[in-house]
Amino acid sequence: MLYIVSTPIGNLEDITLRALNTLFSVETILCEDTRKTLSMLKHFQKQGQVVPKLLSFFEENEQKRLTEVLDLLKIGQEIALVSNSGTPTISDPGFKLIRECVKENIKVVSIPGPASPIAALAISGLPTDKFLFLGFLPNKSGQRLKLFENAGQTQKNISATIIFFDPPFRIVKSLVDFQTVFGDIEIVICRELTKVYEEVLHGKVSFFIEKYTKKPPKGEFVVLFNLKEKKADALN
Repeated sequence: MLYIVSTPIGNLEDITLRALNTLFSVETILCEDTRKTLSMLKHFQKQGQVVPKLLSFFEENEQKRLTEVLDLLKIGQEIALVSNSGTPTISDPGFKLIRECVKENIKVVSIPGPASPIAALAISGLPTDKFLFLGFLPNKSGQRLKLFENAGQTQKNISATIIFFDPPFRIVKSLVDFQTVFGDIEIVICRELTKVYEEVLHGKVSFFIEKYTKKPPKGEFVVLFNLKEKKADALN
């Protein structure tokens, strides 16, 4: 059996009791970074609990690990999959493994918990009834522009809040591309969610471009916007 276990995105107190019980009961844990997972397990380890075997499982080695992990699952071993933070497979490794498990009729169980897109959406002040998650943006400007254009076309059909990730070293370039497609609209940016320096800001794209150009930021970004919401405000 394969368990997909969500872990905290920042604040360790967000882990669930079910997640802890699962992680300390399986034989092997597949980790995006074994050092980070070990540190988390040591934090919660109770007297008498044994830390399971930790096996590295990240984007670059996922394909190579598939056969090994599937063989272990087929002989009845219980394995958990975790990412560095949040829910595995959400812009993190694991999709290929789960797809193969489905093909082989290996049971996959979700242990739900934190996910930064949902956490950001819940506090954004934007409509939450429908949303479109774009994951991490492409590295190349031309691909980002095309993705934004397609997202804009989607907005013509459904009034969904759109969410995407971006790393700090690229956020200014991405926002410049964003402004090229959508103009200087209002967006919401969430950074360092659930951590000490959590930041949730509302403002125009130009404000954030200027802000992050003057002082390069840190932490992963979650960016949200809703074009139809903006139009609705203008009509009121």
